[in-house]
Amino acid sequence: MDRLIYTAMTGARHILDQQATTSNNLANATTVGFRAQIDAFRAVPVVSEGLPTRTFVVDNTVGADFRAGPMETTGRPLDVAIRGEGWFAVQSPDGSEAYTRNGSFKVSENGLLQTAGGLTLQGENGPIAIPPNTEVAIASDGTVSGIDASQVQAGPTNVIGRLKLVNPPVAGLVRGDDGLFRQQSGEPAAAAPAVRVADGCLEGSNVNPVDAMVSMITLARSFETQMSLLKNAENNAAKAAQILALN
Repeated sequence: MDRLIYTAMTGARHILDQQATTSNNLANATTVGFRAQIDAFRAVPVVSEGLPTRTFVVDNTVGADFRAGPMETTGRPLDVAIRGEGWFAVQSPDGSEAYTRNGSFKVSENGLLQTAGGLTLQGENGPIAIPPNTEVAIASDGTVSGIDASQVQAGPTNVIGRLKLVNPPVAGLVRGDDGLFRQQSGEPAAAAPAVRVADGCLEGSNVNPVDAMVSMITLARSFETQMSLLKNAENNAAKAAQILALN
């Protein structure tokens, strides 16, 4: 009977974990460039002096769905989306290099090109500083150029820098608590000149809200099943105790 209790208990616990993951994905269904989180579970046999008849459920490596999200046209010059595979390199708060698909950029008070969340973008030669009173344009290869906004007549365009676009193997990427991806090795990825971007648009989240809602309902039913198993185990124990009491 204890096998039923512990199997149902661990199953119910990890269904709750999966519900938390699905809820987080659903909450980020409108987050620019978000990659859905994937939970994986596996059965682990319990090794003891008795027969190996017990199996628990444990968390496996948490992964991410790296499929591209939908492209949304905004027309804003500082909105950029990566075409196909690739990542924007940013400087995370701890100073390390991290990667994101969120291409909603802005110019900070100090003139640095940053993400909408305030992370400084990495250029191929370091952070990209935008001169004051400059209209910025980003080319398909990540080249950042600007033109003096005070010019009355059309003038030359100045190349300011180039975004560092990378394309490391996704198998070697892990998501941090801040939502940014990093290489498992901790080393910065090399620039990938073949990565291309599209200006004036953003990549949406790859979470399908309908699929996420269906998953939530399925998980709720699975949790009820595990609870029913625990209730049956309790009833069986009570009846067994009654039979033993009669004897």
